[in-house]
Amino acid sequence: MATYRIKHITRYTYNAAVIDSANQIMLYPIEDEFQEVKNHTLVISCNPPIDVYEDFFGNRAGLFTIVIPHHELNIFSEIEVTTHPITPPPDNISAEDQWNHVNTMRDEYAYLDFFIKESFHKSNEVLTEVNDRLNFSLTPFQVAMNMSSFVYSQFEYKQGITSVETKIDEVWNLKAGVCQDFAHILLVMLRMAGIPARYVSGYICPRNKDLRGEGATHAWVDAYIPHHGWIGLDPTNNCIVSDRHVRLAVGRNFSDCTPVKGTYKGPSEHTLEVSVSIENGAIKTADINESAPFFTYQVRNQNSETNSYRRYLEMQQQQQQQ
Repeated sequence: MATYRIKHITRYTYNAAVIDSANQIMLYPIEDEFQEVKNHTLVISCNPPIDVYEDFFGNRAGLFTIVIPHHELNIFSEIEVTTHPITPPPDNISAEDQWNHVNTMRDEYAYLDFFIKESFHKSNEVLTEVNDRLNFSLTPFQVAMNMSSFVYSQFEYKQGITSVETKIDEVWNLKAGVCQDFAHILLVMLRMAGIPARYVSGYICPRNKDLRGEGATHAWVDAYIPHHGWIGLDPTNNCIVSDRHVRLAVGRNFSDCTPVKGTYKGPSEHTLEVSVSIENGAIKTADINESAPFFTYQVRNQNSETNSYRRYLEMQQQQQQQ
């Protein structure tokens, strides 16, 4: 059992005043037998009312709107959470029985989304690697661990070469990326193998500086293991998710779990900065007020007539025309 205090700041700054900023936040930690939320403080610029609801996947999400003109949007989340050790799946049930169980789940409504295979150009190459590791004499958990090990060993952990918009084909070609890219590759491979899998967003907490990405936001994959349930696999670190992983949300992919997303009326040029500070007793990452943001993303557009609200409407129209 471990207790963590996590501060998470998201800051948007705009080069001119914006209005009608409508946002969704997924910053409410999951609460179950493995994770207890002791305290949660959420402070947002202009103190808008937050409409909190439960989404299709059981996550708590919040909606808020800031109507008045503003040049900056700050979202401050501070949580105190206790995590409990996670037990590995039992190995006393035959592989054949477990694979038969997985096959019966394909038509179950609760798992349909987690079987869906993604379409992309390099799918045949990925499928070849999946088939090389798909041994039905092994349990689904053993196969999933083998695939997680493949991603860990074959992909280089390298920051700054991908973004949230990087497609899986590019990640596959680069053989490099960060946690969300490792999770995306493993997610695709597990579904190709017929194992239901879902994307998980959260944090990985510091201890001995032995894990990639610790002290920051993180992403990994849940695989469904028969007679056990969902178990987290972290391909970035080639490990089973432990009490050092704090979960925020689960979904089909990254877009279902994005911590903050929204739209506004105004110039599209803006800067996004994200900072995270995690404390665990004597172990503490750099103070959030003293450290530089671990993530910065800038959107530049010289066309002053372009704004995020117009882009959002155009995207919706394109989707409706397809």
